[in-house]
Amino acid sequence: MTDDGGRPPPDPTPSTEVREDTTDTTVPPSNTGDQTMAEQGGVTFAGELIKKGFGFLVVAMITRLVSPGVYGLFVLSTSVLHLTQVFASAGLHRAIDYFVPQYLERGEPGRARGVTVQVFGLLLLTSTVTAVGVFLAAETLATAFDEPGIATGLRLLAVALPLLAVFNGLMASYSGIKRLRYRVYVRDITRPTVRLLATVGLLLVGFGLVGIVGGYVVGLLVGITLGVVLLVRQDVLRGGETTFTPVREVLWYGVPLALAGVIYVVMGQVDYFVVGYYMSSDDVGIYRIGYMLAANLLVFFSSLAPVFKPLIAERRHDHDAVTERYRTATRWVLALSLPVAAVLVLGAEAYLSLVFTPQYTAASGVVLALVVGYLVSVTAGGPGGTLLQGLGYSRMVFLNSTLLLIANVVFSVLLVPRYGILGAGVGTMLALMLSGTAALLEVYYYRGIHPFTRELGLVVAAWLPALALGALVVTLVSNDLVVAVVLPLVVIGTYVPAGQALGVVTPADVDIAERIVPRSVVDRLRRVAET
Repeated sequence: MTDDGGRPPPDPTPSTEVREDTTDTTVPPSNTGDQTMAEQGGVTFAGELIKKGFGFLVVAMITRLVSPGVYGLFVLSTSVLHLTQVFASAGLHRAIDYFVPQYLERGEPGRARGVTVQVFGLLLLTSTVTAVGVFLAAETLATAFDEPGIATGLRLLAVALPLLAVFNGLMASYSGIKRLRYRVYVRDITRPTVRLLATVGLLLVGFGLVGIVGGYVVGLLVGITLGVVLLVRQDVLRGGETTFTPVREVLWYGVPLALAGVIYVVMGQVDYFVVGYYMSSDDVGIYRIGYMLAANLLVFFSSLAPVFKPLIAERRHDHDAVTERYRTATRWVLALSLPVAAVLVLGAEAYLSLVFTPQYTAASGVVLALVVGYLVSVTAGGPGGTLLQGLGYSRMVFLNSTLLLIANVVFSVLLVPRYGILGAGVGTMLALMLSGTAALLEVYYYRGIHPFTRELGLVVAAWLPALALGALVVTLVSNDLVVAVVLPLVVIGTYVPAGQALGVVTPADVDIAERIVPRSVVDRLRRVAET
C-alpha cells in the first residue's frame, strides 16, 4: 500500500490494498476457517510424509549408483542453487497466497487472476536473469570451492532456476485458492516419482552427475506441466475483468520475505560452520543428525502452514476471526507436537543409537535444546513468521529473521568453544526463543491477540503426566530397543486419557471432525468431548 504521497508505509504497518476492505467484522467468525484448516492440513500432512519417504528413497538410490564424490558435487551444486533461488524469486511467490485469498474473499476473481499472472511473469523475469548469472559465474564458483566438477553441475542446474521459480509460484497458488491436494499431487507425488525414475534410468546408462541433474530437471518439468493444467482449470479464478495489482505493492510485500529467505538459508548453515570451526568434522556430522531428528517435530506445523497463511490473510481485518484461527491452529499443532516432543527428547539416546550408531548419542542434548526452541517458535506463529506474513507484516518477518540470525551466531560463538555441539543446540534454542518472543510481542502490540487460552493450558496439563511417566520409563529401562518401543506407547497411552479427563477435545473440534474424518473416529471424539 502507499500513502497519499505515494510513499510506502512505515514498517509496523502491514501491506494493504488500495481498495477499501469490505469485510463484515460484525459477524462472529464461524468454524468454516477451522474446518478448512483441518481438511487442508490433513492433506498436506499426508503429503509431507510421502515427500519425506520419496526424499529418502531418491538419496538412497543415488548413493548406491554413484560415488560419494559425484554425489558431493551434486550437493554442492544444489546448495548454490537453493541460495540463488531466493534471489531468483525475490519472494514474489509469497505475494500470491497473501493477495489472492483477500481478493477471492471480496468476490474479485479478476484481481486474483491478475495478480497471479503478474507474479508468474515477474518470477520468469527475475529467475531468468539470475540463471544467466549463475551460468556465467559457474567457473568462478567452482574455483572458489576448489572443485572443478561443480562448474558442470552449476551450468546444468542454472536451467532449473526459472523452473523452480514457476514451481514455487504454483505451490503458492494452490495455497492461495486453498486447493492443497494439488500441492500433494504435484510436489509430493508426481515430481519425486518422475525424478526417481528419470534419475535411476540416466544413472544406469552411465550419465553420472549429468544423470542426477537430469532427473532433477525432468521431475520439475513434469511437475510444472501437471501443475499448470490443474491451476488453469480452477473455476475460482474465472470471471470478472482481469485487473493487475500495482507492482510496488507486490514488491513491498515480497522483497522483505525474500531477504528473510536469504537469512534462513544462511542460518541453516551457521551452526555447521561454527561447529566445524571450533570442533572436528565428526562433531559436525553428529550435530547434523541431532538437528535432523529434532526437525521432525515441525511436521505438524509444516502441514498446517500452507493453508494457515491464506486463512489469516483473507480475514486479516477481522480481529475475532484472526484471533480464533490463530488460537485454534496453535492448540492443534501443540496438541499433536507435544507427545512427539516428549518421545524425541526422552528417547533421543535410544533412537540415535539404534537408527545410527552409539557415537551419535552425543547429539541427545542437541535434540532437547532444539525441541524446546521449536515449541516456542511454533507457538509464536512458526519459524518463518507465518502469522505475521498472513497479517501483512512482511518487514517484521525480515527484522525477526535478522534478529534470529544475529542471535544464533552470537550465542553459538559464545557457547560452542565451551560446550561443543550442545552449545550450538542451546544457541539455536535461545535464538528461536528470542525471535519467537519478539513475534508474540509484536502481534500482541499491533493487533492485540495472543495464543494463550484455557484450552491451550489444558493441552499442556494433559502432556505433563505423559512426560513424567515417559521419563520414568527411560530411567528404569536400560535396553535401547525396549525404550524405543515402549516409550511412545506409554507417552501416548497417558496423554490420551489425560486429555480426555481434562476435556482437551472441544465440541467445536467434534463438529469439524464430522466433516472430514470417518464416522467411527467422530464417535470416539464425541465420547471424549462429552466425558
